[in-house]
Amino acid sequence: MSNALLLIGERALELRERLEASGYSTLGWSGAEVAQSLQSQLVNPGRVQAVLLTSDELPLVPLLQRHCGAGELVPLLVEVEADDLAARTRVLEVGANDFWIHQAPPSELLRKLRQQLDVHESTGDSLMQPCPTPKVLGLHDLRIDPQLRRVWRGTRVIQLTEREFALLQLLMQHQGETVTRQQILEQVWQHSGEEANANVIEVYVRYLRRKLEEKGERRLIHTVRGQGYVLNP
Repeated sequence: MSNALLLIGERALELRERLEASGYSTLGWSGAEVAQSLQSQLVNPGRVQAVLLTSDELPLVPLLQRHCGAGELVPLLVEVEADDLAARTRVLEVGANDFWIHQAPPSELLRKLRQQLDVHESTGDSLMQPCPTPKVLGLHDLRIDPQLRRVWRGTRVIQLTEREFALLQLLMQHQGETVTRQQILEQVWQHSGEEANANVIEVYVRYLRRKLEEKGERRLIHTVRGQGYVLNP
């Protein structure tokens, strides 16, 4: 089978004729058959160009991510009711690249789809190859993508500032090892032009812990008294 758009949900399937008329191959399911088909490997993940997902199928996002990297390695576009701040926030929270509105003109969806495909092609992702192993760092249920600068705790997307991300990435690169405060100062703050000390680092560690444990998740960043911090489950 050639590269195809994966359509998930009834309203996405209604777009099949228009998408195929625009030159795209399509494959799609709705309801219980979606999970069954993906788990049975009825679609080759390396042949998926992009995924269109309806709002009622959002619980399938983790399965799509495991199967072919949807939202990380191939574009994931989710359905929303309106183009507003709430919609954009929802897209970000589920880890999607963009959104589409069922009642909007098909040309708008085609424009967004082409834009997302162009972005992925320009970053060197080959849609003709099987989904590559993502260069994602992970520990327990925490994952960070250094290239996309994105962080997840389970399926939850976590928004970090640039400094918070740099600190977390440093700890992740040395997981299981004590990272001293001096190392943090040199590698996170040295070239920032901002002054920092042990107290500032402590504040940022507190910010990170608050965001990483927002939903009651277990603590991963631990203090090594008199030395620094360690990322360890």
